[in-house]
Amino acid sequence: MHKLLPISALVVAACAALSPVNVSALVMSPSPAKPAPQKFTFHDASGKSSAIEVIDKYQAKKIVRPFGNRNMAQIDPKLMRAATIAEERAHAHSRRQCWRAVKEALVAAGAVDSRPKTPLAKEAAQELVSSYGFIRLPVTDPYQAPIGSVLVYSASRAAGHVEIRTADGFVSDFRSKTPSRRPLLGVYVKS
Repeated sequence: MHKLLPISALVVAACAALSPVNVSALVMSPSPAKPAPQKFTFHDASGKSSAIEVIDKYQAKKIVRPFGNRNMAQIDPKLMRAATIAEERAHAHSRRQCWRAVKEALVAAGAVDSRPKTPLAKEAAQELVSSYGFIRLPVTDPYQAPIGSVLVYSASRAAGHVEIRTADGFVSDFRSKTPSRRPLLGVYVKS
């Protein structure tokens, strides 16, 4: 049969273990001439000395403007609906079918009257402008693209990438808080 400690004994043991009286002062090791990771040294309740690295970069590429431009007067409401449809259907990770997912969202929202025929994502810009009445915006930063706009990216030896700007990120066949790293060909809307 197991013997149980009284609750008061458990509370006293927990308080003793977490007591700040036994913790020593914080000690930072000096940084040497070459950039080495800084260490944070401390002593725990038992008196044992430990050191861990100081994390000074949480995210290599900071999100400066995470939310979409809400200037919706110039944007077709069907494109906003396409962004919502694409977001509802998107996966957590890419399935390498970005242009297919964007095509389906545009057709489902009624933003285009027929399914675009180009096979490669980097060819989307040409077809959207010539066949579906889209115009290119003078935007070079994907974060400044209005919600519902279609962003087309190039690639030298690949299919490229297409995504739709949403209120809190970008979506194609997957959701992302950050835009593609590929070179931006243009931002397209239907006014």
